[in-house]
This record gives sequence, structure tokens and C-alpha cells, in this order.
Amino acid sequence: MNVTDAITSRRAVKWYDPDHRMPEETFARLMQHALLAPTAFNIQNWRFVRVTDPEQRKAIRAVAWDQAQVTDASELLVLCFDQRAWDKEPARYWRNAPQEVQDFLLPALEEYYRGKPQVERDEGMRSCGIVGMAIMLLAKELGYDSCPMDGFDYAAVGKIINLPDDHEIAFMIAIGKGVKAPWPKPGQLPLEDVLVENRF
Repeated sequence: MNVTDAITSRRAVKWYDPDHRMPEETFARLMQHALLAPTAFNIQNWRFVRVTDPEQRKAIRAVAWDQAQVTDASELLVLCFDQRAWDKEPARYWRNAPQEVQDFLLPALEEYYRGKPQVERDEGMRSCGIVGMAIMLLAKELGYDSCPMDGFDYAAVGKIINLPDDHEIAFMIAIGKGVKAPWPKPGQLPLEDVLVENRF
């Protein structure tokens, strides 16, 4: 499957085969490719919580409008981000870069993020959005459907997964074998309604 086919065929599927289990090698391939998604300053600030415990899945479903995909999908990923990733051993992000690149980027990183919690949060949301789409498109290539989710109680899910204080949740993705066709596309806006050239 090429990228065009993956983009055009990907849909937010709500109904999954609860008996299907994704092979570990398939999950590993999915996540290894996810790690190739770009992040600002290469800080790789996304953190993925793979929820496999059935009781934990039930608890999340209870605070997610009782959406069946939470428990029925083969995989449930809670996409989180570490707001302070930029300040945790930052030299490791460029350990293979030339020294002059490291000498430039480390001070720039400090200047860009320190004392700017909104920038930290915005960066985390951007990073998770990019990696989330990468995950969903590769899942499609691998023969799986997916559903990005923000319909849940973020604080409650944070407690269930023991979210650290310096982390936030961006959204969740359910991945599995769909058993029912998604709803028809509700209607895409025409390009001229969303594309602006040069300025509004």
C-alpha cells in the first residue's frame, strides 16, 4: 500500500474484533516506525502507554463514554508527552551530530523552552499529532484500522496510567481489525474554504 492509498482509505473505525490479537512482531514494527516521526530539536518528547491489562482497559472505557473500541481493539495507545523532555539529558538527542551542531543546538534548546510552559505544551501536542498520524497510516498499511480518540476524561485516564506530573495526555489511538464499515464520510470542506495564499 502506498501513502496515497493509506491516506484515502484510513477512517476512524469504532467497531473491532475483540478476539484478534496483533502479533508482537507487527506491534514492534509499528512502533519502530513511529520513532522516526519528527520532533522539534529532535527531543522525541512523545511517550506511548500501551494498555494491555483488560481491567485497566475496562476502567478507561468507563471514563471514555463507554466507547467499545477501548476494550475491543487489539491495541490501545495513550499518546502522552514529557513536557520537560528538552531538559532531560538533552545531549543524547544529538549524540551522533557533529560537535559544532551540538554546540549550537544545546544552548538554543535552553533558550527556546526554559520558563515557557505553553511552548512546552504546544510542542508536545504537535509532536503527538505528527506521530499519531504516522502510527495510523502505518497501521493501515499493515492491515489494521484505527481510531484517534479525545472523548474521555483526561484526568481520570491520567490516574489510571499513573501519569507523571510533568507529562500530559494528547489523545488515544485504538488499533485493531475492524468488523463493521465506518460511517460514510460526513463531508469534507472544499479546498478553497481552507487554503489561503500568502495572507488572510
